[in-house]
Amino acid sequence: MSTSRLSLFFFYAILIILVNPTINAQRDPYVLHECSTTGNVTSNSTLRENLNTLISTLSSNTQIDYGFYNFTAGEGTNKVYATGLCRADLSPTDCRSCVNMSAHELLQLCPTQKEGVMWYMNCTARYSNNSIFGVMETKPTRALTSGNVSNLTEFNAVLEPLFYDLRVRASAGGIFRKIAVGTAYYKSDNYTIYGLMQCSPDLLEMDCSNCLVVAQNYIQGCCSGNSGLRILAPSCNLRIETDQFYDSTLVQSPPSLSPPSPLPPPPQGKESNLSKTIIAIVVVVVILVVIIICIWISLRVRKQRKKAKTVDEISSTESLHFDFPTIRVATDNFSDANKLGQGGFGVVYKGRLSNGQEIAVKRLSPGSGQGDLEFKNEILLVAKLQHRNLVKLRGFCLEGCERLLIYEFVPNGSLDQVIFDPTKRAYLDWQTRYKIIEGIARGLLYLHEDSRLRIIHRDLKTSNILLDDEMNPKIADFGMARLVIVDQTHINTNRIVGTYGYMAPEYAYHGHFSVKSDVFSFGVLVLEMICGQKNGYFRNEENGEDLLTYAWTNWRNMTASNIIDPTLGVGSTTEIIRCIHIGLLCVQENAADRLTMASVVLMLNSNSITLSVPSRPAFFLHSNAEPDSQSDQSILLASTNDASITALHPR
Repeated sequence: MSTSRLSLFFFYAILIILVNPTINAQRDPYVLHECSTTGNVTSNSTLRENLNTLISTLSSNTQIDYGFYNFTAGEGTNKVYATGLCRADLSPTDCRSCVNMSAHELLQLCPTQKEGVMWYMNCTARYSNNSIFGVMETKPTRALTSGNVSNLTEFNAVLEPLFYDLRVRASAGGIFRKIAVGTAYYKSDNYTIYGLMQCSPDLLEMDCSNCLVVAQNYIQGCCSGNSGLRILAPSCNLRIETDQFYDSTLVQSPPSLSPPSPLPPPPQGKESNLSKTIIAIVVVVVILVVIIICIWISLRVRKQRKKAKTVDEISSTESLHFDFPTIRVATDNFSDANKLGQGGFGVVYKGRLSNGQEIAVKRLSPGSGQGDLEFKNEILLVAKLQHRNLVKLRGFCLEGCERLLIYEFVPNGSLDQVIFDPTKRAYLDWQTRYKIIEGIARGLLYLHEDSRLRIIHRDLKTSNILLDDEMNPKIADFGMARLVIVDQTHINTNRIVGTYGYMAPEYAYHGHFSVKSDVFSFGVLVLEMICGQKNGYFRNEENGEDLLTYAWTNWRNMTASNIIDPTLGVGSTTEIIRCIHIGLLCVQENAADRLTMASVVLMLNSNSITLSVPSRPAFFLHSNAEPDSQSDQSILLASTNDASITALHPR
């Protein structure tokens, strides 16, 4: 108890010295604050005393001159944490003043809460009863806006490379600062855009990048089209303005560190020689000890990572394991009556578990070409994905030569069974088809940008889109999906997999794939949804054009209504033609010209966005050319890649 009182006295002593009410520093403008609702604390509790002490000493360390403070106080369940973060162009004195005022005001605004965050114009203060050091936190996220732009499409096109550059440079910062500033020129309104991105420097590079991605994505839902805005999160923030609001020389310069104290002059004579000998021995011993410790730590970390990876994989899969007899009973011994369909790697059956739950079981055939690698990939990959437009993995079975994947049962089957059936297609009105297109787009956006991992599906097609009882689409079959590094633009592979007709040309011919490969497949799927015919089966009787060429030619000739499914009738022609336009922007020959899925989702939800003119699609067939399916086939078969391709042949 005496130690605790002594510590409390020490903290309040610092408070009296450093946090004097007569501070003359200019007050930083208050912006926003947020108090948590997860728990309350009484004013006379130990936790509250620790919090008061902590806030009072948050900015008391005058040796810190790089704008980031972090302290703790208390023990056990009464331990509290606090951080303060300033913009890099603030002087150490102004930074301490800003953090001090914001922290004290935060305590007044959140008198009984266990967590809170306060955003001033130039600093952020935050406290919690849970550890927040090195932990990325994006909620709550708040926005401040001003002004409007006249050309949203151009403005977004200017912002995208600016945000990318700022995010890369800010996240690559050191342990003292993670901040970047930059400019871009906006031609329509003739002014320069000034941008800033900043993270709490205790974050890892990837966590900082992910936090800024979340902040950037937040713009779409709140303030797209504002010329000035601030996105504020606990662990990061971004800001753009039409006037320069920062000192670029101070922001970009590294923080100064206090030089070490000079060594005292060495003694003379025998004492000097003895001291030199002792120092030399100590230095050698210390170096050896450091080397031994580094080697030991390196080996231990490597061993723990390997063990943790193994444990994670085992625990991730074991919790999803079903025994084979259970699945055999559920599917009535894999009865043909329960057969739902057959894919590239095996047969899919409907089943019912003992608790009444309906499931879909994919029974992989031994010669399917999907080895243990693909099987394990699909289990670990799909189990981590949670989105309403992705099929949910319920479990798996691996016994002997039997390999089974158990999914949720989706009652309306796959999209190809409906959209390409002349009778069933008539029940898909435009509103339903539009909902399906939008749902697929949102599912792909989640895979490409919003999930913890960036995922490229590589085999998106109508047979891999399942429809639930409300006709909501769910993307399925992740056996060919690939994980990529978040900022990686494309990957090369010598094993081409997928379905010809949906594959982008750079992937089909050269093995280069990226998120733009999925965008191409999505564009084909959109045109199929509108036309009601499969790309691989379509041939224009007049000149042998395929579906993509036929759609592009009619769009250029202002006769896009020619490709619309006659069963759709009239009433939504403008919206349908806009979707044709979006589909053509997705299937352009040059991958760099294709849309991102974020742009697709935005365009589907906003008719105010102006669409650019699409260039010709990939696999373009001139109208005077006769189709030659054999030549297409021979090109693929002559590839030096190890290909695994599902080819679509006309009936």
